[in-house]
Amino acid sequence: MNTKEHTTMKMRGSADISYLQQTVDQLIWDFMQEHDIPGLTLAIVQAPYIPRVVGYGVSDSLQKRLASPNTMWPAAQISQAFAAVAVMQLYEDDKLDLNAPLESYLPELPESWKKITVLQLLRQTSGLPDYRKHPGFDLYREWTYLELLALIQEQALDFAPATDVEASATNFLLLTEIIERISRKSYREFVIERQIAFLGLKHTCFMEDLNSFNHEDVTASKNIHQKFKADKLYIDPTEPAASYDANDIPLKRIPSSAVRGYADIWASAQDISFWDIGLAGSVLIHKPENRALLYAPWQLPDGREIPAVAGWHFYRHRGLMDIKGTLPGYSSFLSRFTDSEELVCVTLLANKEAIDFTNLARKIAGAFGDLLSTNYDDNRLYLLEGQLPVQTMVEKLETELRKREIPLFAKFDHALNAKEAGLELLPTTVLVFGSPKVGTGLMQADPSISLELPLRISIWEDQTGSTWLAFPNLKRLSAEYGLENHPVIPKMQALLEQLVSSAGNIY
Repeated sequence: MNTKEHTTMKMRGSADISYLQQTVDQLIWDFMQEHDIPGLTLAIVQAPYIPRVVGYGVSDSLQKRLASPNTMWPAAQISQAFAAVAVMQLYEDDKLDLNAPLESYLPELPESWKKITVLQLLRQTSGLPDYRKHPGFDLYREWTYLELLALIQEQALDFAPATDVEASATNFLLLTEIIERISRKSYREFVIERQIAFLGLKHTCFMEDLNSFNHEDVTASKNIHQKFKADKLYIDPTEPAASYDANDIPLKRIPSSAVRGYADIWASAQDISFWDIGLAGSVLIHKPENRALLYAPWQLPDGREIPAVAGWHFYRHRGLMDIKGTLPGYSSFLSRFTDSEELVCVTLLANKEAIDFTNLARKIAGAFGDLLSTNYDDNRLYLLEGQLPVQTMVEKLETELRKREIPLFAKFDHALNAKEAGLELLPTTVLVFGSPKVGTGLMQADPSISLELPLRISIWEDQTGSTWLAFPNLKRLSAEYGLENHPVIPKMQALLEQLVSSAGNIY
């Protein structure tokens, strides 16, 4: 099904920003409707330019504030990348040794933690338990470093250092504490000085600084802005996004101290894009070999390749990396196509939690050049480029199915079958699974849809070495049977998206 949209390849600078006959605006509108997202901001980098920054919907649904280029959103786990830059800046200042044991900087740590290295913290391979999982942790209160440390210092490591990888906020708590002790500044002060102020980012801060921006309290004026009529500071305002629970009660903002270095930055999509361009060369991290430590896969001592560092995920598509984030009420995403022929980055920020923008962002990137597209039919299929080899993703998918108690009916290893027939095929496996309790309802509505059931996910490697997970777009498929409004369809679609995400990502 390799598909090419254009007979002549669309390249950088094209005024056509559609993908498979859908404009970027239509792609986003459809996605927001499907996932019930109140507001979103998109920013596009075509380095060194930021040619497109646009808001959709409302950043505050009750006060009717519009999502705009100046809207500030929680960057969530994108904050880890700011912390990683700060670590590398101290390393380039010759003030920090990445391979030094933690006892060199934090002698108060438990004995079993002391030989863990700074680099292992960055790579999320320390085995340190995540303090956020402790029953005494409260995401919405202020914490000191020692209070957070006390939650978990008696716990055993989740695994021996450098034997596995698992995301843990504790890694970044310790990194920020090291930054503070070496720099003799607060982590907040160090990041403001060396990244935010240095780059001139006007819409980036820590949660505690949000009130320093001019934004009007519109509750006293029936949610209609008034101050811009008399004060130029309120023209095109910089406003923090808001999110609400099911009862329309605003979600509290999370103190920086509760997720220090892990999810503590607020920023506009345009500022994240500007900062992202600073990552591309020597502006923030001077030496290419040091940038390679953060922006490339690496190997565990047992030889396993780990395509992730400090929240970043890496793929086989040349130079592609992304970082995904979520906090209660919010989601964030940044993808970077860093090859010199591409240089496109997509930033998406929204006020709805647990939204995976990976598939949407790849379509948006494809609208800015055919080199960035999947080369498959993204209208018919839900596609996700994987980080791992096919066999590893097959095993992860099987594990996810067992966890959810979803029966696996069949597994077809097409490459093995080809080999037995004396032919060659790149790794290609299809898993067939499902639940009769779910599928029966669809077949009762239209027995002919039985041709499409049970569900299936295909995992394969293409000729460039990229690996993919895919399944038929159920909304489009069900429409062929007049069942697009059946209540089970969005649930099945969401399940399949969760399965491919779990199987395709390192963490």
